Parts: sequence; C-alpha cells; structure tokens
Amino acid sequence: MDIKAEWIKNFYSGLPRDRIKLETFGHGFDFLEKMSADGMALDYGELVLCKDLHKYKFSNVPEHGFDDMLLSHVHKQSNVCLYFHENANSLFAFNLDKDHKFDDAPDIPELTVAVNLLRGILSSLGCEPMVIASGKGYHIWCRLGSPERNDHLYDFMVRTMAKALHQLHIRGLDHARIFTRFYPDPRTVNKISLRIFGSCHMSSGLFSGILAENGLLGEETSWRAFEEHLKRKTIDEPVFQAAYKSITASS
Repeated sequence: MDIKAEWIKNFYSGLPRDRIKLETFGHGFDFLEKMSADGMALDYGELVLCKDLHKYKFSNVPEHGFDDMLLSHVHKQSNVCLYFHENANSLFAFNLDKDHKFDDAPDIPELTVAVNLLRGILSSLGCEPMVIASGKGYHIWCRLGSPERNDHLYDFMVRTMAKALHQLHIRGLDHARIFTRFYPDPRTVNKISLRIFGSCHMSSGLFSGILAENGLLGEETSWRAFEEHLKRKTIDEPVFQAAYKSITASS
C-alpha cells in the first residue's frame, strides 16, 4: 500500500471502516456495479452541482474496498469521509466554518482567531490538535490512545469551544459569525461524516493542508507534519482524563 495511505489508515484506525462517504466524479451504472461487486451497499447518492461531483454513502465495505478508496483519496481521484462509532471513539474533531449568513462575505477574522484560541486551549490541556484547512473553514482533530465515551468527548468539546468563544468575545469579535459542529455528536453519530486528511477541494483542486502555528503548510510539508503528528502526538488516556477534569472544573 502507498505509504501515505498507510499513514491515513493508521491515524484513523479508531473509526469504522465498514461505512464510508465518498466524494467523486465517478457515476453511472458501471461505476456502481464496480463498487457493489464485493457486497458493498449503496445507502444513498447525491449529485452536487459542482463539476458534476457525486457523493455516495456505502455500507458493508470490505477491508480491501476500504484500502482501494484510500488509494483513490491519496491520488486525488476522490475524497473519503469517515463516520464515528456509536458509543465510544478514539478520535474527536471540531468543524469550524463561517456561519451560512456570511457565506458571501470575505474572510472573517473571527474564524482564524477562534481556531488559534481553541488550539491554545487544547494544547494547554495536553491535547495538541491537528488543524486542517478545509474549504472556507477548519477541521481540528485530536487522536486518543484509547476509546472514550461519546458523551464525555462531546461534553469536553463543547466546554473547550465555549472557552475559546468567550475569549473571542473578550477580544471584541463576534462569535455568532462562526458555525461549529462536533464529532462525534451523540445525536448525529450515524448520519454525519467528516473528510479525512489528504482531501482536495473538488471544485478548486486545492489541497487541504495543515494549519501550523506559523501559517498554512504546503502539500508535502503537510504530509510530513501529518506523519509527525501520528508518531508523537497521540493523547494518552491519563492525559485526556486530566484534561477533562480540568475543563469541567473551570467551566
């Protein structure tokens, strides 16, 4: 397997592999027949009016089918989006974007400031995140050494985000300009997926690079940072428990 696909498979090993949302230009009966040849089931398909982009949710995905999709993802032929386990997960993520009311506005300062505030809070708790620029927003991933209950993860994310938005307000910026979604969210865990690292924006072709503290990294530098994060920045269970205790005591 491609080394980059191996990194991705390892980093996201705590998430389900038997169901995938795929963003691709592939379509038609031949495409679907090929995808379903090994027993995969098509749960739904969606046409997005953006260069005829299609989105599919597949279930009953075999291991080699998962590997094939990862290779397609790494080779920029599609984007893979993964779902979360229903009860406990070893990854959690924040999705920060402009509120839809500001879609037509130029870049807003609130978004970058909020991301950096959230990064600082998580890092101070020993939970250093990986921040990925995605479209007009950011995905902030944290990887745990063992699964944690979804209700604990959700509570932790809500509290850390609230602390970041409070600091944003103190700086005179408007938190209402930011839309936030949490993964896993116990209310939508079986319905909503999130793009994994290595994605490209399907309309512009731009690579979704890593946002480091000193700025947005290029594609190859992002891959090196991703490998480094995988090797050295997984959060041990005692560290997360201490972080959870700290954030609940202070909010």
